[in-house]
Amino acid sequence: MSFAQGLELALLGWAVAAGVMLVLWMIQLRTRDATEVDMAWAANLGVLAVLYAWRADGLPERRWLVGGLVALASWRLALYLYLDRGRKGVEDGRYATLRASWGSAANAKFFVFYQAQALLDVLLALPFLLACGASAPLSWLDGLGVALAVVAALGESLADRQLARFRAEPANRGRTCRSGLWRYSRHPNYFFQWLLWCGYACFAWNAPWGWLGVVSPLAMLGLILFVTGIPPTEAQALRSRGDDYRAYQRTTSSFVPWFPKDDAAPAR
Repeated sequence: MSFAQGLELALLGWAVAAGVMLVLWMIQLRTRDATEVDMAWAANLGVLAVLYAWRADGLPERRWLVGGLVALASWRLALYLYLDRGRKGVEDGRYATLRASWGSAANAKFFVFYQAQALLDVLLALPFLLACGASAPLSWLDGLGVALAVVAALGESLADRQLARFRAEPANRGRTCRSGLWRYSRHPNYFFQWLLWCGYACFAWNAPWGWLGVVSPLAMLGLILFVTGIPPTEAQALRSRGDDYRAYQRTTSSFVPWFPKDDAAPAR
């Protein structure tokens, strides 16, 4: 795949993602609910992967392997986000807080935010574009990519199911899930999501300039650890669960699954 074709596909992907986000932004003008942006962000990644698999000229086996894996993973995540947040009819706490703090400028700032998510989709989809343009034969790196993707998908699905089962029990209202994978990491879903991106980078490695594919897992790691992942999620958890979540923070790894520590907090 030439640089010109790659740029053309990236711009086409940007136009598609930006169009989706524009429609959703217009909908939230009426509903005053920005929760759907999370679902659209995830779903757009699958759309871009399929688009690149269809239009690029790399090895067909790799193109459709990448397109299929990304589509399944991203659309599964979008469906989970809809079931977990979107169908509640109440704006997610993170966006409700932003809306309140932005006041009369909320609509304009949400427009920028939505379009930033579209641009982020295109930037994170760089490994898909590189992989779909690679003509090299399949190698052990593609096998490693498949293995990481499968492990990540199974781990993330298991974490989501464990959390959903915990939340379904009325007695657990206001409490923190410490069962299953959540005993070893405060955010196992984020960890396995990041592992998935490491798999995507493996697919891209056989392409010219394929090393650029590592930008996406590095960017995703930064977003999870410092921007849109753990910080706002934990801030919301502290507001809703208080001391119970503080105790969880003291004993449980924030990201990489590891054995829990004893709570050494002094008794009150």
